[in-house]
Amino acid sequence: MASTEDKAANKENVSSWKDSIYNPRTGELLGRTASSWALILLFYLVFYCFLAGMFALTMWVMLLTLDDYVPRYRDRVPEPGLVIRPNSLDITFNKSDSKNYKTYVNHLESFLQRYNDSMQENNEECIPGEYYMQDGGEMTKKVCPFRRTSLSLCSGLSDTDFGYQEGKPCVLLKMNRIIGLKPIGDPYINCTVKKDHPVQMHYFPSEGRIDKMYFPYYGKKAHENYMQPLVAVKLLLTKEDYNKELAVECRVEGTNLRNNDERDKFLGRVTFRIKVVE
Repeated sequence: MASTEDKAANKENVSSWKDSIYNPRTGELLGRTASSWALILLFYLVFYCFLAGMFALTMWVMLLTLDDYVPRYRDRVPEPGLVIRPNSLDITFNKSDSKNYKTYVNHLESFLQRYNDSMQENNEECIPGEYYMQDGGEMTKKVCPFRRTSLSLCSGLSDTDFGYQEGKPCVLLKMNRIIGLKPIGDPYINCTVKKDHPVQMHYFPSEGRIDKMYFPYYGKKAHENYMQPLVAVKLLLTKEDYNKELAVECRVEGTNLRNNDERDKFLGRVTFRIKVVE
């Protein structure tokens, strides 16, 4: 049985522990009076308000140095990649089943809506073969038209199935946008099929040319309505090519743009697979 002294000691310990949280005799909470807590809270309030003000000031100063039309810092990719439409690197379809290739046709049709002649009629007529330089005072840059009709058999106007129904599909190619890019030479797209015998192809515009009048690009805000030039490739596949997976590689040729970097398979080129089932 605990002695009277032990009980008194235990009671004193419990009282001391409670006093360390709140002492009713001195009015201290966790060892500090109300005025002490008020001063600490006031200090941290002023301190964090000062930090917030400094952060807001530095952000404001930094934003003053930025241009809404030209990025201050650009990424390290100096040359464009090459992409295809429909947006797939593995195109497989049965030419006898319209439902099978309808996804590709719908994607091409939707993509080309912005290139309709009615959407291009307000754009500026440019001089073919020359860069369209607009380094003057106007911040909003004019746009050279690229009309859908220039894609001829791959425009989707005369053939709404883009050749997929007859097993001679069209694919569209375009270069990524790079601000200030002015390719030296006369760029064009050239495609090859990796097989024993070559596959005939038709290019639209003629010879797969990309006119220099669509360069340079001035950025998303300055060149708000800019339309990337397209090259359509119609693959004239034969029965010998059906039911086989063909690897097609397209490159930007005739210019100083790189297309053989082994570290980046999409720099100036793109490779896709196509298989037509009969």
